[in-house]
Amino acid sequence: MSLRVDGVSVAYGPVTAVSEVDLAIGDGEVVALLGPSGCGKSTLLRAVAGLEPPAAGTVSWDGVDLAGTPVHRRGFGLVFQDGQLFPHRDVAGNVAFGLRMRRVEREAREKRVAALLDLVGLSGYADRRVTELSGGEQQRVALARALAPRPKLLLLDEPLSALDRALREQLAVDLARLLRETGATALVVTHDHDEAFTLADRVAVMRAGRVVQVGEPSSVWRRPADVETARFLGCGKVLPPEAAERLVGVAARVGLRATALRVDPAGPIGAEVLERVHRRDHVRLLVRLEGEDFEAVAPVAAPPSPGDRVTLSVDLDGVAVIG
Repeated sequence: MSLRVDGVSVAYGPVTAVSEVDLAIGDGEVVALLGPSGCGKSTLLRAVAGLEPPAAGTVSWDGVDLAGTPVHRRGFGLVFQDGQLFPHRDVAGNVAFGLRMRRVEREAREKRVAALLDLVGLSGYADRRVTELSGGEQQRVALARALAPRPKLLLLDEPLSALDRALREQLAVDLARLLRETGATALVVTHDHDEAFTLADRVAVMRAGRVVQVGEPSSVWRRPADVETARFLGCGKVLPPEAAERLVGVAARVGLRATALRVDPAGPIGAEVLERVHRRDHVRLLVRLEGEDFEAVAPVAAPPSPGDRVTLSVDLDGVAVIG
């Protein structure tokens, strides 16, 4: 079973939100639509769901055009940013909703609900009111509810963005495990690089309504398609081939993330520290070398101060080859 999006465009009056997008998702595959706010990724997801009519192109499932199929008959599960749970139902009632709509027998329904609550780490929560749950717990219930009817495709629109950073990171790991354990086929919309690379088998980068690159997370991360994609993926500095070969030993146009240059007492590159900012697990530096400013990182213990001279080494994991 597979989803195909062929030449899909979505317009709101004179404004084109999605332009001629092609995308395919195979059985059991998780694809992340990654891009900045306003790039059209949520609109594309809504077109797949049937919530927005395409102005052009087709959305098909197993070769069948879904143009005449309403949302509730597509067999897709939907999870939105705020979960959209039913406040008048308890946790079990929320998870069981899709099963009730399909007239699943009570015993089978209760077994399915119990199994899913265990899977999302909420065993013992069946009788809780959803209004008493934390934001992370509510999103787990929303995921269980979407998975309960065994949807052909799971559509997740920024499912973790309303949570704080630490909780989002933990839930992303849990969600990745959940998707793989259930064998779900899924399309995930996110603006967060870490989230996309944690969840997805493949990443589709969107910009200004178009998909500009599709590939495995490591490939997209190491070889962004163009300069704008490289900058979106955290490359604060772009070097032409000559400068790149001289500084990092790569004879190509490259993007440097902050982690490309690291403070190293034995490093071959001399620089002056201009600024220092403490982060959770490292110190971010702004340094000057060869008359230009670069980002670099230092360990939290005894980091250098502005005005200090330091030596740096190159960590190729922070270097991206562009194009």
